[in-house]
Amino acid sequence: MALSGKLYFDGAWHQGEGPVYQAVNPVTGEAVAPLMTSASPRQVELALGAAARAFPVYKNTLPGLRAGFLRACADEILALGDELLDRLTLETGYPRARVEGERARTCGQLNLFASLLEEGAHWEARIDTAQPDRKPLPKPDLRLLNQALGPVAVFGASNFPMAYSVAGGDTASALAAGCPVVVKGHSSHPGSCELVAQAMARAVERCGMPTGVFSLLMDEGHAVGAQLVSAPEIKAVGFTGSLGGGMALYRLASQRPEPIPVFAEMGSINPVILVPETLKQKATEIAQGFVGSLTLGCGQFCVNPGLVLAIAGEGLDQFLASVATAVAEVEAGVMLNARIYEHYQQQSQRLAQSEAVDVVASGKARQSGPGFLGQTHFLRTSASEFLARPELQEEVFGPCSLLVVCESKQQLMQVVAGLGGQLTGTIHATESELASWLDLADLLTTKVGRLVVNGFPTGVEVTHAMVHGGPFPASTDGRFTSVGTAAIARFMRPVCYQNYPQALLPDALKDHNPLGLMRLVNGVKTRDPIR
Repeated sequence: MALSGKLYFDGAWHQGEGPVYQAVNPVTGEAVAPLMTSASPRQVELALGAAARAFPVYKNTLPGLRAGFLRACADEILALGDELLDRLTLETGYPRARVEGERARTCGQLNLFASLLEEGAHWEARIDTAQPDRKPLPKPDLRLLNQALGPVAVFGASNFPMAYSVAGGDTASALAAGCPVVVKGHSSHPGSCELVAQAMARAVERCGMPTGVFSLLMDEGHAVGAQLVSAPEIKAVGFTGSLGGGMALYRLASQRPEPIPVFAEMGSINPVILVPETLKQKATEIAQGFVGSLTLGCGQFCVNPGLVLAIAGEGLDQFLASVATAVAEVEAGVMLNARIYEHYQQQSQRLAQSEAVDVVASGKARQSGPGFLGQTHFLRTSASEFLARPELQEEVFGPCSLLVVCESKQQLMQVVAGLGGQLTGTIHATESELASWLDLADLLTTKVGRLVVNGFPTGVEVTHAMVHGGPFPASTDGRFTSVGTAAIARFMRPVCYQNYPQALLPDALKDHNPLGLMRLVNGVKTRDPIR
């Protein structure tokens, strides 16, 4: 099916009734065909109505059927072949290997959630059987099961056109939970969004899912997103993007007559802490890994290492020299769109021109010509200046990082204590050094969602144990993750059945355990039936 610029909702493709726009190739700055159409308020209402009608049907589908649907989505995405990969490259400027990897990750997480459904672990079934003879009062029969929240609005991210987009982690976890999804695609890669939506639509039809279980709406601005978040049909929001964007949605959702959760993953500068002895021994090796992480994807990762903390000394001097040499050879990289490029230029220049900051090294400047090309920068300040100037903590989205030079461990700990919430924190140290810096590691666990040792934060594995989230402002709710199977918890809530007739209970809670689930029965984990 060729690109049409249309929208998908209520099981059909529709010409948008709003303004038209085009994608832009970030390498050349040229508009890319075809014209894409935007959803009108009326069309948003139609999509919301379809999602609301689909919910009571979809949430009650058997887990095996939902798992089959998720696997069908992955299969249909892979079946798009080179057409999808070529469009992704055209709209993002990413190299082929990057888009192939992101496609594999997207399909992998759909299949991972399918496996979770088949295991039934997402229900977290708990049963406390009745004790009618208990004195002084009888104990009722109580059975808990996690259930879907309702239709979810998902916002596609600019920097991950697949893994955090139409069929990305938010969509996969919401669909796995039993929630219909209305996706607001990102205008930087609308053709890629439409292609993936075509695959999803084929999976909906192939698996006999209710129309309305999945929708794709688009526009170039904020009107569609604001309408979705304000709509009573929507019961939760998944968002990956800037602090400003995430908080705007959070405020909208909080002001509704029925406030709803907004699970927004937002800004993070991801501190990398270099412990003195390890830095002295491995300064060059650490510097090479750091520059590779800083410049990966032109720094357009939410876990980009935007802050380095170290204590002044011989090891730091060697690290600085190695970083300066490596950064000087880095070519200007392609940034995703004009807005990101312009914001990066403004923010990196503001930071570099601060009287409290010195420029350690900059990469090669962009050559004159079209496209959105960002230059790498590595900057330095003192701990005292960093502590005195809150603006130095602000995220610069792109290949820019700030080194904070500390005079002592105590001052370094003071800097860490003053940081806002982060997605990640990294420590480079030997095991023996880490043992003597456990107070630092313990402090970091209060600030981050993922603690990395002797590595770099770029690279987020999609597994059962991954946490991609953190205290505010890294995310709006640090109790949850947006990556890994635990992400499903965002879109479910516990429901307790008290003295409910056995024959009418959900299968997951029936005495004879027809689904063969691992359940917590009277405080004991077991698959055995209740006799």
